[in-house]
Amino acid sequence: MGTAAGDGDRPSTAAAAAEEHRVNLSARQPFVQALRTGLAETFFPDDPFRGFGSLPPAARAWGALKYFVPALEWVPRYSADKFKYDLLAGVTIASLAIPQGISYAKLAKLPPIIGLYSSFVPPLLYAVFGSSNNLAVGTVAAASLLLASIIEADVTSEENPQLYLQLFYTAAFFTGVFQTALGVFRLGLIVDFLSRSTITGFMGGTAAIIIMQQLKGMLGMKHFTSKTDIISVMRSIFLYRHEWKWESAVLGICFLLLLLSSKHLRKKKPNLFWVSAIAPFMVVVIGGIFAFLVKGNEHGIPIVGDLKKGINPLSISQLTFTGKHVNTAVKAGFLSAILALAEGIAVGRSLALIKNEQIDGNKEMIAFGIMNIAGSFTSCYLTTGPFSKSAVNFHAGCRTPISNVVMSVCIMLVLLFLAPLFKYTPLVALSSIIVVAMIGLIKVKEFCHLYRVDKFDFCICMVAFIGVIFFTMVIGLSASVGLSVVRTLLHVARPSTSKLGSMAGGELFRDVRQYPNARNIPNVLVLQLGSPIYFVNAGYLRERILRWVEDEENASKLDRQDLQYVVLDLGGVTSIDNTGLGMLVEVHKSLERKGIKIALTNPRLEVTEKLVLSGYINDIIGEEWVFLTVKEAITACRYALQRSFLLEYA
Repeated sequence: MGTAAGDGDRPSTAAAAAEEHRVNLSARQPFVQALRTGLAETFFPDDPFRGFGSLPPAARAWGALKYFVPALEWVPRYSADKFKYDLLAGVTIASLAIPQGISYAKLAKLPPIIGLYSSFVPPLLYAVFGSSNNLAVGTVAAASLLLASIIEADVTSEENPQLYLQLFYTAAFFTGVFQTALGVFRLGLIVDFLSRSTITGFMGGTAAIIIMQQLKGMLGMKHFTSKTDIISVMRSIFLYRHEWKWESAVLGICFLLLLLSSKHLRKKKPNLFWVSAIAPFMVVVIGGIFAFLVKGNEHGIPIVGDLKKGINPLSISQLTFTGKHVNTAVKAGFLSAILALAEGIAVGRSLALIKNEQIDGNKEMIAFGIMNIAGSFTSCYLTTGPFSKSAVNFHAGCRTPISNVVMSVCIMLVLLFLAPLFKYTPLVALSSIIVVAMIGLIKVKEFCHLYRVDKFDFCICMVAFIGVIFFTMVIGLSASVGLSVVRTLLHVARPSTSKLGSMAGGELFRDVRQYPNARNIPNVLVLQLGSPIYFVNAGYLRERILRWVEDEENASKLDRQDLQYVVLDLGGVTSIDNTGLGMLVEVHKSLERKGIKIALTNPRLEVTEKLVLSGYINDIIGEEWVFLTVKEAITACRYALQRSFLLEYA
């Protein structure tokens, strides 16, 4: 009885197994649902509001508010123990923010006090809206030089310093608007066009140009070119060689040795990172005292000059939205917005990974945008998360964004009580600080690594590097991004296809070029397509498939065999358009004339749906030639060959 029952169960078990191994050709996804899913995956890949649907309205509103204002998330859990670490980190980065703020403002040809203003208001706003616990907000050298190079092409700081400053405020406003819009509409994918290779080359080229420009301060010169290419910079240095001051040069070398020694000490003894962090501030203090005692301004050591006391004055009335200059501000704002986002988000993510934390790129964009808009209203220019200051903040043991608040309070105290004391800061001290900071951005080891690993990435990096050095920052950045896009288009237009061979007794099928021991399958050619099939690459794929078939036919004739079947593994084809469907039809007709039949394996839902609706499966190849795996397809091909052989000789 048990045996009979077992025998009776076999057909049903076999039928269930067969059903389980069939490709589901009836699955459909409504257009609206498909569109919603596609948009969600494009703009909301992290699905930030998942789980909100089951909450009551008040809880959903509070959850959404906490999402847009991250401070509401961590402030209720804040403790005195965390404040000890944040206080130390905040004071440490404040000691770095003072010399860097003054230095980068001078680099942008702005009044030095603007650099201090920019380290007061923006950090307060980032502490509320930012999602990174490690990022320290401030001005950056690359963006300072980029803004100066764009704005000076329209208005120079010598001819019209007031309009020049107003355009910086206006550019900061547009930077904030662009960044906020990118965050709100979740268009952070635009920043992804700046590849790591592009950023490495651009930052390296920018650092090299900035170092060359600091020869003006190191040599105590008064006149200099407004251009950023290396030829103009070198010509300017030797053109005004009569302005060279040996006193500035000697003092600059001393400062460089002090700063480089502190960096070397940090590498040897990481626990003494604070020495390197406060070294720039000590250079400013020592240089200011020295210049005051020897009356350096009268003896070949130019100084910063007067710095007025007081916190940021309002600048909203100075924003310029009319006239021919607004186009310059928009251009400067957009380019600097992308650059600042790329640097700030990259720094935040890299530091978060070390602590096994997560930051939200879209939140960061909104936070950067808000602080730059508010900064443009309060006499600040562009701010983001610079690597040097953020690294110091990280190593100082920061726990939350409160370290930015502590830094802001320290800067406020400096603005209220100590700002005039920095008037004696030698310009050569600021140049030395910038030079040492920029040396770390020329990543020679990264260049060598790219050359070894990926020659095309190395070319992208070098295009940015050379373009910045010999032309302009905009040209270098644009050319590198353009080359990156060309590479992407080449991957789309010329996708990889591979011939699969049998391994492990027919259980595995792998690329024969990667695995030379993979065996050919008699009478069957298995091809793997590994990309979406669009109008861009459909023609190439058709020619490539037919070329594979021709090569296989020639090889089969040598073995006295005929190619009977072509199996297309579609597991890597994520989507297909109408041109791609037409290509498959053309391939089918070409192979049919040769007596070769096509089988498909593992098509995805989106592809299967179009193959069914177009009639390709039902009317052309038949449902019985669509399989779940390559192994099943080959088994069916062999069975069909055996059956035809028996019928032929029966």
